[in-house]
Order: sequence, then structure tokens, then C-alpha cells
Amino acid sequence: MEYKLINKESWDKKVDTNDIWTRAVSSEVVESARNGEWSIVLTPKKTIPRTWFPEDMNGLKILCLASGGGQQGPILAATGADVTVLDYSSKQLDQDKMVASRDGLKITTVQGDMSDLSCFDDETFDMIVHPWSNCFIASVLPVWQEAFRVIKHGGCLLAGFGNPIEYIFDLEALEKGELVVRHSIPYSDLTSLSEEELKRLIVDSGEPICFGHSLEEQIKGQLDAGFLISGFYEDESGSPLNQFINTGIATKAIKL
Repeated sequence: MEYKLINKESWDKKVDTNDIWTRAVSSEVVESARNGEWSIVLTPKKTIPRTWFPEDMNGLKILCLASGGGQQGPILAATGADVTVLDYSSKQLDQDKMVASRDGLKITTVQGDMSDLSCFDDETFDMIVHPWSNCFIASVLPVWQEAFRVIKHGGCLLAGFGNPIEYIFDLEALEKGELVVRHSIPYSDLTSLSEEELKRLIVDSGEPICFGHSLEEQIKGQLDAGFLISGFYEDESGSPLNQFINTGIATKAIKL
């Protein structure tokens, strides 16, 4: 099976099992956002600085890229923004539809590939919000290139991703808190793991297939696409490495 379909099925199942990144926001959170009290994340814990957003969100055209799950999209829609959520998982998009119906929000949902935004015209959006999800795509460069194309001049891309240092360690040992250096970067579950390890990961555990992109691909890739990096912060990632280093990264990139 093609890896993107495996990942789609994995995230559909995560909705069924109430994974933390599939839990839709409450009506109370939506109401607070309507009243001007809101925040969203690109990485596991730290919220995006409000200075990365305009003071007036009303009518701002935002694409939540590979960001289904009823989390970022509904909050941004409640601020008055014109929100489109694109995700490959239909059940993740169902979470956004559910919140929109429940709380009277207008959210457009599109099932699609984060690296192919051909369904959108050039310079459609004022902002793209792209939380930690490009680890599920084999090549991240098309994601940056397509994002640049569909953002208006003066618009920005807010992206979260992981430091590839996590992928140099043996996965099963890392989950036990053991730091065993094994892999090189760029990393791919498809080529870096044995057949038996891959089976345990995607069949037995139901996890999506992941890729560890280099920082050159993640940061220089945005610059090469035409963006100017104007904001940056690090965050915890939920990994045993947290005691040594923050491996979550967030960037704000502007299309001049």
C-alpha cells in the first residue's frame, strides 16, 4: 500500500481511539475565541505568540494545512477569519465539520495532499497555519513551494516541525528512554527500519509512517521557496530527549 494511504488510515483510526491530536475543541473554547481570548499551537506545548497574528482577524483568509482534528481551524474561525482546513484524513476533517455544525462556525474542509495544493489558485490565502505534520510526507520541499504559491504577497506561513535529531536514535529503544544512535538523516521509516520493525510499527501499533527531514530541508527549504523567516521558537516534543534538548521548532515565514 502507498505510504500516504497508510498514513490516512492511521489518522482515521487515531480519531476512533481519541488520540490527543484528534480531540476537537469544546464549545467553551470556541466562545472564548469569539470574545477575543484564544491561542493555538504549532508544536506540542507552547502557544504561537499573538504578535505573529494581526490584531484584526476578521475576514483573514487562512489555510490550516494538514491540520484537521477540530483544533486550530475552529478557533481561528471563531476569531472571524475565513478558514479552510486541508487534511488527508477524512475523519480528521469530520472533527472540524462537527465543531462547525455544533457551534455555528463557517469552515471549508478539503481532503487533499499537503504537497499538492493545485485545487487552490495562486495567492489565495493571507496566512497558512501548518502544525507539526510534514513528518508524514516523504519530501517537504513541495510543501514549502506550494505554500509560497498560494499565499498572497505580504502573507505568512506559520509552521511547526521536529528537529531531526530524534530520528538518529533507535525508535524502540528511545521509547524505553534509551538513547541508542542508529540512523542517519534524512530518515525514512520505509528505508531505515527492517521489514519486521516496519510491520510492528504500522500493522501492530497502527502508527503512521514518518520521515525525518534535515534542518536544511525544513528551514532552507522555506528560504529557497521564497520566504523570509521572521520568527522562530523551540518547544518540547514529548520525547525522552526533552531532558536534554527541545526538539520542537516553530517558524514564521513571510512572502514579501
